Amino acid sequence: MLRYLFYLLVVKPLVSIVLGINVRHRERLITHGSALIVANHNSHLDALALMSLFPQNAIANVHPVAAADYFLTNRFLKWFALNIIGIIPINRNEAASGRDVLKLVLAALDRNAVLIFFPEGTRGEPENMGRMKNGIASIVAMRPQVPVTPVFFYGLGKSLPKGEIVLAPFFIDAFVGKPLLWGGNKQDFMAKLNAEMSALQEQARQAAARTED
Repeated sequence: MLRYLFYLLVVKPLVSIVLGINVRHRERLITHGSALIVANHNSHLDALALMSLFPQNAIANVHPVAAADYFLTNRFLKWFALNIIGIIPINRNEAASGRDVLKLVLAALDRNAVLIFFPEGTRGEPENMGRMKNGIASIVAMRPQVPVTPVFFYGLGKSLPKGEIVLAPFFIDAFVGKPLLWGGNKQDFMAKLNAEMSALQEQARQAAARTED
C-alpha cells in the first residue's frame, strides 16, 4: 500500500508534471509476466522515471535491481529501498558464483516480476550510453524465455546528474526499443542489445536536434 501511494503521489507527479515526459513506443513495454528492462543510467531519477512508464495496475510487479552495498547501508535507506522503491538488491562485491549473486534476481523472474536494470553499472555521462556489462546476458542465458526491452532516456542527465542534489526541471524523452529474446550465445545477444541501444540513442539525438531547430 505504501509503495502504491508513493508511486501515485510522488513518482507520477514528479515525472509527469514537474519534469514532463514524452514516451516513444510505450506499447513495447511488457507490463505483466517476467521481463527485463535495461536503460542508460545518467541520473538519480532513472529508476523512478522508468517506473512511471508503467500503468498503476502493474507497478506492484515492477522492481529496480540495485546495489546492496549502496542501498542497504543504513536502516532507513534499507527500509525505503526495499519497501517503497521495491528494489531487488545484488551485492556487487560478493565473491561468489554468478548464479549465487543473482539468486534474488532469478527468484523474482520466476515470480513473473518485471525487473529494471542499468547494465552500465554506474551513472555515466548525460545523454550517453556507456559500455554495458555482460551480466544481463548471463541472466537471460539462465532464463531464456524472458524478453529484454531496451529504453533510452534523453534529458534525465540534466535533471539530476551524478554529483548533484538539486533537481533541475528538464523535459524527458523516453525511447522504448523492441524486446529482444535469447538466441543461445552471450556475445551475439550483447551485440544485438548494444546495437538496439545505439539506435535508440541516435533517435534521441535526432529528435533533440529537430527540437532545437
